Amino acid sequence: MDLLVSEDQDHPREACAVLGIYATGERVAAVAYFALFALQHRGQESSGIAVADGKALECYKEMGLVSQVFSPEILERLEGHIAVGHNRYSTTGSSRIDNAQPILAKSHLGPLALAHNGNLTNHDGIRCQLEQRGIAFSSTSDSEVIAKLFALAPGDTPDEKIKNTMNQLAGAYSVVLSTRDTLIAFRDPFGVRPLCIGELSDNGTRGWVIASESCALGTIGARFVREVKPGEAIIIDENGFRAFQAREAPGRHALCIFEYIYFARPDSIINGKSIYWARYNMGRQLAREHPVAADGVMAIPDSSVPAAIGFAAESRLPFCEGLIKNRYIARTFIQPAQTMRKLGIKLKFNPLRENIAGHKLIVVDDSIVRGNTTKSIVALLREVGAKEVHVRITSPPMIKPCYLGVDTARENELIASHNTVEQIRQHIQADSLGYLTLEGLLSAIDFPREDFCTGCFNGNYPGSGISERHEACPIYV
Repeated sequence: MDLLVSEDQDHPREACAVLGIYATGERVAAVAYFALFALQHRGQESSGIAVADGKALECYKEMGLVSQVFSPEILERLEGHIAVGHNRYSTTGSSRIDNAQPILAKSHLGPLALAHNGNLTNHDGIRCQLEQRGIAFSSTSDSEVIAKLFALAPGDTPDEKIKNTMNQLAGAYSVVLSTRDTLIAFRDPFGVRPLCIGELSDNGTRGWVIASESCALGTIGARFVREVKPGEAIIIDENGFRAFQAREAPGRHALCIFEYIYFARPDSIINGKSIYWARYNMGRQLAREHPVAADGVMAIPDSSVPAAIGFAAESRLPFCEGLIKNRYIARTFIQPAQTMRKLGIKLKFNPLRENIAGHKLIVVDDSIVRGNTTKSIVALLREVGAKEVHVRITSPPMIKPCYLGVDTARENELIASHNTVEQIRQHIQADSLGYLTLEGLLSAIDFPREDFCTGCFNGNYPGSGISERHEACPIYV
């Protein structure tokens, strides 16, 4: 069924969340549930947990939020000390139960369950070659391509299978998978999507956690250890934890810069940097680059709040809440009447009239994709009496699509790909519009340009030919 309100089309859509837990002697399904709950912002279409106990592997997954998919009775049935979890937002493969993860496959190591965050750029070619050799697929996602490749990879040990699998893959992938007795994780050589390591040592539970973001670690009492390095593989089994470089990094890293701008939770740490303070500094830098006389600064909730606070501090203006977000309305499966559909943005935000009417406002947001939602927000603010509306964006204009796991729309749908800033301002009907420069963004994060993928801003994707479909290398079947 269709959702009541589609995902916000003026923001890039979230990447997926992956999770792995290994804790000898523990039942980890409930722990995985709470960790996935903390990672819900990365995907809201489906959720799943697979568990293994050294002898067997069992999986449960369904469409919906973590709290909708799992009940105490279901978690009680999932027995095992190893868990792989996933929250999905679809980029390759449609939103349906067949594409929900973890993906299950059979190998000579036994059954395996795989969770993947990212997007392969050569999955079509690999899939075609596998199908020509009689390998059947049950989904349309590129994650199943990785699962099948790993299952078929030559080698008698996980190390060999990981190396042979990674040598076939191009694009972005942070992967967590489990066999009956081993937890495995590996990350693409560019490190496009985040992946971190935590250690469980609270309340008598000891073990290891692999997660998309560090915010999941604190929720379950795990201590952040470090991030998985680009090209690195992790193996955790009865012999403990070990790591090795499965594929050499290509000389530069290319973490998706939108992890800092929008995707990651503000309480996460990536590359040793606080997401909250990075966004706060983006707001301060934006105020330096695009100052404007106004009565106050407000954010489009929720990801832009730290940046708006930073903008207000730098401008010496009050920060005020202007829009209250209806956080859960977009996840209902009940269809609205036509009269409600006409309300549009009002279903998602309720304005605080007292903070808006008669005021000159600076409105901080993280991105503009198509421009329609921003236009609706500006119209809503004017409707409730805003005297002036000045829009400030904490990223540069998005002129190119993403091919590495983020749904940013096609190039001809990106308003900045074929319009000047002034034309965009006229479209959204703001009094002024200012984007943060790429140099200002990198300065706020305090990392060199070479550590990020900035392809959506300038077409500079990591590696060669990213924007084109890759043909698969000869594969091992």
